[in-house]
Amino acid sequence: MRLQTQQPHKKKTIKYKTKPNSFYPKTSKFIQANLGNIRELKEGIESFKPKSIANYTAALTRAFEILEETKINSRGAQCNQAIMIIGDGAPENNQEVFQLHNWRDPPYRPVRVFTYLIGKEVANWDDIRWMACENQGYYVHLSDTAEVREMVLNYIPVMARPLVLGRHDHPVIWTQVYADLEDTKLSDYLWDIKQCEEQKADVLEYWKVHDRMLEPAEMHRREYRRMKETWNQPVDSNVYQFMTTVSMPIYDRRENANITEEVLINEALWELQTRETRIANILGVAGTDVPISEIKKLLSPFMLGVNGYAFIVTNNGYVLFHPDFRPIFQGYILKPAYNSVDMIEVELLDDDRAARDFNPVLMTIRDSIINQSTGSKWMLVKNHFDEMKRVARVKRQYYWTAIKNTPFTLVITYPERYGVSRVEPRTEQDIHRTYITGKNIRSFFDGKRWKIHPDWLFCKQTNKTFRTPETELLYFVDRMSEPGWHWPSSRSALPPEHAAAIYSNNSSTGRYPSINEKESYYCDRQLMQSLVFDARVTKWFSNSTSFNARDKEEKSVSASSPIAVLMGLLPRHEFKQRFGITVAFLATHSGLTRWHEFHSNMAEQPSAGESFSQNNKRAIDEIWYKRAVDQYFVHKESFVYSVPFDAGESGSEIIVTASNAIFHNESSKSAPAAVVGFQFQHSAFYKLFHNITGNACAVDDKDCYILDNNGFVIISSRVHETGRFFGEVNGAIMMRLVEERVYKRVIVYDYQAVCFESKTEINASNTLLSPLFHLLRVGKWLLHTALWYIVQLMRLAPGISAHYNDVYMDANGTEQEPEDHGQTKNAAWLRHLTLRRTRLKSCDMQRELYTLYNEKDNVVYNMTAHACERPFVVLPIPNSNLILLVIDQLCPRDVALVLTVNPAPINYPLAPNETFSCYKHAREFNRVRPQSCISRHANESAIKLCGKGCTLYANLTLLLLSHALSRLL
Repeated sequence: MRLQTQQPHKKKTIKYKTKPNSFYPKTSKFIQANLGNIRELKEGIESFKPKSIANYTAALTRAFEILEETKINSRGAQCNQAIMIIGDGAPENNQEVFQLHNWRDPPYRPVRVFTYLIGKEVANWDDIRWMACENQGYYVHLSDTAEVREMVLNYIPVMARPLVLGRHDHPVIWTQVYADLEDTKLSDYLWDIKQCEEQKADVLEYWKVHDRMLEPAEMHRREYRRMKETWNQPVDSNVYQFMTTVSMPIYDRRENANITEEVLINEALWELQTRETRIANILGVAGTDVPISEIKKLLSPFMLGVNGYAFIVTNNGYVLFHPDFRPIFQGYILKPAYNSVDMIEVELLDDDRAARDFNPVLMTIRDSIINQSTGSKWMLVKNHFDEMKRVARVKRQYYWTAIKNTPFTLVITYPERYGVSRVEPRTEQDIHRTYITGKNIRSFFDGKRWKIHPDWLFCKQTNKTFRTPETELLYFVDRMSEPGWHWPSSRSALPPEHAAAIYSNNSSTGRYPSINEKESYYCDRQLMQSLVFDARVTKWFSNSTSFNARDKEEKSVSASSPIAVLMGLLPRHEFKQRFGITVAFLATHSGLTRWHEFHSNMAEQPSAGESFSQNNKRAIDEIWYKRAVDQYFVHKESFVYSVPFDAGESGSEIIVTASNAIFHNESSKSAPAAVVGFQFQHSAFYKLFHNITGNACAVDDKDCYILDNNGFVIISSRVHETGRFFGEVNGAIMMRLVEERVYKRVIVYDYQAVCFESKTEINASNTLLSPLFHLLRVGKWLLHTALWYIVQLMRLAPGISAHYNDVYMDANGTEQEPEDHGQTKNAAWLRHLTLRRTRLKSCDMQRELYTLYNEKDNVVYNMTAHACERPFVVLPIPNSNLILLVIDQLCPRDVALVLTVNPAPINYPLAPNETFSCYKHAREFNRVRPQSCISRHANESAIKLCGKGCTLYANLTLLLLSHALSRLL
């Protein structure tokens, strides 16, 4: 049997409530017990309204029928089956039902029965305990809500008994990815806190600006700002550490043990008795947590190259990690079902199918992956990036193979155009040969204007910590020059205690240990060779781009070097003044990033360089690197220009980033080697644009825009439009650009989205809580009310007199009659500022993204404007990803038409009373059952431990008080 909860098709526990009514399952299909489904079950119970009287016979019969149908149809894990009953007693033991469905193959019981008796004072517990004991289950008496979490878990050691009795099998279990949280309810708590903070901010802002806050434009701006925060779904975040756990069970080898229990002598007398009985106890599990970040480092991401990546898929089809795995929104809140993202929900084929109408080819590949086969396939996919606002249509190669002794399958993928080849140093450029020639490798890393990829494993020292990855790299660069250096033969470094033991043993034998035995470390030889080679050939970058360099050094810059191309062979001070350059940078395929600042005076001003290095140190994983490489195949010498989204609304200086890819060509092969670029001030860019266009765009009847290849505004006569999607600025013209095949609309589905539904506070189970809880609620309400009035009086007291004079006194000091609209006005601002409480829900959304047609001779670029039938002209800007758009402003347009790249919920054709979760599970995918299952043993019937009753007496006064409060509150 399996001990972990992450099983394919694990069945949702069936629960029948008997106080005093019960609910009957409306579906005969089990669903997997993952976080999303458990959450859906809990929310369904909150809104459940019991009807009629509990019918144990009908409920148990239907439960056995569902379990039998599941077994016959080979659905689910096909391992353990169980029924859990929660109630305050049973009218009878339903022996006939168990004989018919569960006792047909003695001594085995294919379905275990676990019973949970609720209540402090329960008179009849014999029948409900009998159900558990006669069906190889367990009986628990829950007298307090504090016991629920611990006592419910009693089903685990009972279901483990066949495994313990077998003694020999120790199945190794790997879990699905999860975050290092103590409680899965943290997301709901953080969302409630977030809503409280937003409500507080609204009230405080209203006290400052008053009615101006209720203007429609201001309310729309505030709502849009908050929606943008919910769309913030970072892929890389350090808020949580994601991990998987590997574990195996540990057994108690004893076959018998003495137990002491209370035995009912008569109706009022209990007695402690000790006896020996047969046992089969599981002591626990031995395991370890494996951080996902460490697994990623072992996959050598640098070998996959730019826009290549690897991901791991479980036997359930869920991703263990993936570049598009987005478990967080709002920057720090976990999504409701973050760890059950299927691989076909992140690998989006470019086939123009409807949402959740997955391509059969992709489904076939998925089946091959979860069955741990080995294969490969080319596919045309849609890759979204940059906050899911840009998209690229790429043909990619996929390879997959099983990871031995795990339920995981590794998948790697790379682009067809440039992913097959990669740059490698020649043999004569080996690090050791470089040392032999007398060159100092450390000199390749002089200065502070360089970084290495922080997530890549260059070299690792297990018994020493370093402040930065660069410090650790320099430590190993120095060690490589020492005598006795050898590249480690194993990727896994020895733990420090093992390394110390080797050193001690070898010292006692008189043999001097090598550097590999003294230290516990690992170095990736291929990556280090490439990094040192790139550092050597790019050393000129730091030396030749210094703003303080002399003129003779400027003249020494080769006209064919990339920096010369960037500067146009202009003196640096003139180049800086004309184009507003702030930073020039270079990043290589080996993870090395170099940069240099251009200062406005001779004094060092490191702010620009520091800002760049903090936000752009991931080399091939940076957006400007990926886009530049893709743009190379549009035009080899073109630059990719970009500005931050909504940059014009920030109010600060806008920075433009330009990048160009450098490919290494050899024979008929080519591979991306590096990307060079620079950042410059948007104001200088706009001035240059104005000087080039002259008065053509300065007249009132013309409006000029520069748009990038995804439709975002780079330059506009209205600066606040910079960085906005052009469809939001002029939807009618954007629609014409799509119709005339300037831009292509690409629909991208987001199957990891989060929506919000109204939250209700009604819950029938509240009446079952302890009476002390209701007293606490009364006390908290009184305290909060008192504090509220105190705070309001303190805030309003200083302004009462002035407010009275303003409202009730005229200019001569004569008192006026109060107006009736005061209360209505106050009610209005309260109504507009009161937030509607919501709860998190998983949902699907879609975005309509846009990309330029990359046709070199697109006829639309030769078309002229024709009155108002075609009130615009489009021209490509050479050697860039930009187009110039000139619009006739005198022509009327539909201002109501707005195109946006923001997400919109997908409205599926749901049946009446059907939820999105049910709709999704009706179209669930194949899963692979566990390879090992031990659910029965012939000797288990000899174990008679199945729980016991307890004697807790209720306080009559508290009981009556609880009943009264439950009716009044």
